[in-house]
Amino acid sequence: MRTKPVSHSQITMANLMLPQHANPYYVVHGGEIMKMMDNTGGVVAHRHARSNVVTARVDEMEFHMPIRIGNLVTCHGKMTFVGNSSMEVAVSVTVEDVTKDEPAKTALTAYFTFVSLDENGNPQPVPALELTTDEERQLFEAGRQRYLAYKQRRKDR
Repeated sequence: MRTKPVSHSQITMANLMLPQHANPYYVVHGGEIMKMMDNTGGVVAHRHARSNVVTARVDEMEFHMPIRIGNLVTCHGKMTFVGNSSMEVAVSVTVEDVTKDEPAKTALTAYFTFVSLDENGNPQPVPALELTTDEERQLFEAGRQRYLAYKQRRKDR
């Protein structure tokens, strides 16, 4: 199976937050943003594996600031680690108040793990990740450490 560079599958998706996304205090529900993040990560994994993928785990989800109605929310997804059938995608969310001339700010970050499935719903191998920069190698190693720690926790249960 051939390798694919990180740039092959990374993606950016954006949405304007509307009243149906928020609570009565005009703050967007965390679940709405998590859904956007999951969709973004899923597209990255699907593009990399070229197969059906399912969300297996979410790690280190951090809410850095509230998001309000009228904000432009942009999700950035990037492959960080690939195992045999699993893939880790870093998803960051930036928020921009489009009524102000200010740069976008990071609102959320998380790591999503997806598993590639064959036509029978069984895990199947995915292409390796081609690492070309020091940053990609560092992100891959950090992802590998999260993967190994998760495997150890499952084994210890």
